[in-house]
Amino acid sequence: MRLVEQARSIFAELGYTVEGTGPEFRAEREWKVVHVSTVLETGDLPSESGEFRCFVATREDADDLEQRLRYTDPDYEWAIIVVDGDDYEVERAPPGPKVSAQA
Repeated sequence: MRLVEQARSIFAELGYTVEGTGPEFRAEREWKVVHVSTVLETGDLPSESGEFRCFVATREDADDLEQRLRYTDPDYEWAIIVVDGDDYEVERAPPGPKVSAQA
């Protein structure tokens, strides 16, 4: 359960209100609600659409998880936070708005 505790701590430090217990929880800040799933091994991916999702995984699981998400192309924006000991980094964040330059 250490990964779950780390995930909750990361979102609390980022200013989110964290709700729920267990390996899946909800993090909310202002208008944004993120559904967080901790990944101890890559099992079934959530199929709900129209939501923001963040997966928190160990370094060992992150690459496989990203490949599966890219392959299934779910109907939600997703990000992966990789936890390595007491440190973490955002491995893949949702794309930003598309910008076009006009000449």
